[in-house]
Amino acid sequence: MKNRFLRGVFIILISSSDVYAQKSGNQTSVFFTTKEKDTVKNGKTFNEKDTTGSKSLENRIKPIQANFKRINSMTKWTSVKKKDIEGESAEGGEAAFYYTDKGLEKIIARHYGEMGQMLIEYYLMNGQLSFVFEKEYRYNRPLFYDKKVMKDNNDTEAFDFNKSEVITTRNYFENGNIIMINNTTGGGFNISADYLHEQKKSLTERFKKLLKLAE
Repeated sequence: MKNRFLRGVFIILISSSDVYAQKSGNQTSVFFTTKEKDTVKNGKTFNEKDTTGSKSLENRIKPIQANFKRINSMTKWTSVKKKDIEGESAEGGEAAFYYTDKGLEKIIARHYGEMGQMLIEYYLMNGQLSFVFEKEYRYNRPLFYDKKVMKDNNDTEAFDFNKSEVITTRNYFENGNIIMINNTTGGGFNISADYLHEQKKSLTERFKKLLKLAE
């Protein structure tokens, strides 16, 4: 796949034979997007139903979407375990593991850093990873960058969470492989030939580490 630079919202469709990207623009039939909620604060993702231009792919993601909706509609859990995440940054992070009598259903992990924070929600189906929702906040300035530091550096901005760049990514998994990625960003996003491989590797490695943390 060649490098492409798209602005706004884009969706990556992955089939057995090719990988291609479709820009939003006037092609509103390609996918459906609802208003974002601040999931870092309330710990909930919104029930989005991504659609595609491929009927066969839509049929493949329907059970993933149904499973996501089922899990997110649950209000009672057999148990919820909370663990601290250490080692990834000085600010650390935290994770919550949600169980029913059938086993682990969902993991919500928050990773904090000096220049931003990341919320990642993992959803399981039949014991396997099926859907991953990511919401990344890229701060306008470091956390410590108050008005005094701003003035000392002859700058015009101090740290302001509301000025963060927000990037959301929804990853659909089937049999351990990513079959679709939907990414929403206020600026631009560069898709490289290695992006899909790196995305799958990063998410699966993080997921495995969390599973060990829960033991």
